[in-house]
Amino acid sequence: MTSKLEQLKQFTTVVADTGDLDAIARLQPVDATTNPSLLLKAAALPRYADLLNQAVSTGKGDLGLACDHFAVAVGQEILKVIPGRISTEVDARLSFDTDATLRRAERLIGLYEKAGIGRDRVLIKIASTWEGIRAAEQLEKAGVQTNLTLLFAFAQAQACADAGIFLISPFVGRIYDWYKKAEGRDFVGNDDPGVQSVKRIYNYYKANGYDTVVMGASFRNLGQIEALAGCDRLTISPDLLQKLAEDDGQLSRQLASGATGEPRQSLDEGGFRWALNEDAMATEKLAEGIRLFARDQEKLEALLAAKA
Repeated sequence: MTSKLEQLKQFTTVVADTGDLDAIARLQPVDATTNPSLLLKAAALPRYADLLNQAVSTGKGDLGLACDHFAVAVGQEILKVIPGRISTEVDARLSFDTDATLRRAERLIGLYEKAGIGRDRVLIKIASTWEGIRAAEQLEKAGVQTNLTLLFAFAQAQACADAGIFLISPFVGRIYDWYKKAEGRDFVGNDDPGVQSVKRIYNYYKANGYDTVVMGASFRNLGQIEALAGCDRLTISPDLLQKLAEDDGQLSRQLASGATGEPRQSLDEGGFRWALNEDAMATEKLAEGIRLFARDQEKLEALLAAKA
């Protein structure tokens, strides 16, 4: 029997959620995703020491620019060992500024292109705020494809699809965390609110003919991954990828086009903000996620500043 990882690869594009080159080379995903937290972890690895020093030098005192150079340098190294694309994230502190997000995204893609990496191998990650979605919409029209992250609410998924976003990353594990704490009980398989969220979005997209790719993210256990087998893509941490690789049990496809989905509904800014406000979990987790990524961005900047 082949491993569950190999079975999963038959109907879902597997993505590694890490900056660990050794893990990526060993587990052979198609794509990889990074974020400020993962870049901070990567910065502690000896193999990235030279890249950190180079980022400080090329940043010339601009810590934001130095961080972008480091993110792109890590992305370049990852692209050497995967056939697909790398997702690189815009500074989370810009999540409520459309113009600033655009400028930072354009700088990131420009750094990749200067290094000889085509935009067809890069996805720019942006938080799924109203402002972030608007910035991503403009980037998509300019030929820069995006990955809308920190997505917890159905309204965020609706707005992303209408904006023509290439890919979204609904966060399974963080939704699970919130409901587990709020209700004081555990959830398994299809009863998991995080799993239910991704299935709802996936069925809505397929039923309404949206091209936006659904990539489940933020997993806490194998059961969540197995319940979403068949999703367009899943981005998974190395430890869970390794567990899938070591498990030779049967894995069945759970998601496929053709399921019934809700009718299409477009949201204007007021409708989006109200729907998000009505979802306590999504409101709290989006705000928390932005704060956590912002703190790790600041820690990375401090690390670079100490090397200057």
